[in-house]
Amino acid sequence: MSGETTITIIGNLTDDPKLNFTQTGTAVASFTIASSARTYDKSVEQWKDGEVLFMRCSAWRDLGEHVAESLTRGTRVIASGRLRMRTYETSDGDKRTVTEMTVDEIGPSLRFATAKPQKAARTGGSGHGGAPADPWASVTPANAGGPWQGDEPPF
Repeated sequence: MSGETTITIIGNLTDDPKLNFTQTGTAVASFTIASSARTYDKSVEQWKDGEVLFMRCSAWRDLGEHVAESLTRGTRVIASGRLRMRTYETSDGDKRTVTEMTVDEIGPSLRFATAKPQKAARTGGSGHGGAPADPWASVTPANAGGPWQGDEPPF
């Protein structure tokens, strides 16, 4: 979307994602990503951690459900999304402003770990707007009677 601030953050989840549902039944997962820069200090020949950024994040609908099911505390992730500023008033009457990230894409980092992605089954009416069926999900080729057979692609 034009004019929105998008960022990518790499870090570790500080806790298991919390899955909640709005009054209309829309799923939203809330979690925090902690990210810090590491620099090598040649004078003492050691790695040093810099300031830590704690980014509050939310993932909506199917993505939120997948995050809550797949990721846990301590998982190193790569997340991309849009920054949002929200202002609220505390019970003492103080006004506070927070910056949060609405996650569009997220996955585990494979730098220090491995993962085995598994395609999630589609659920009807979760904001996909009647997306077409996945043509690669079919076991039988569309031109099954065509000139090719078995697992060979037609191209």
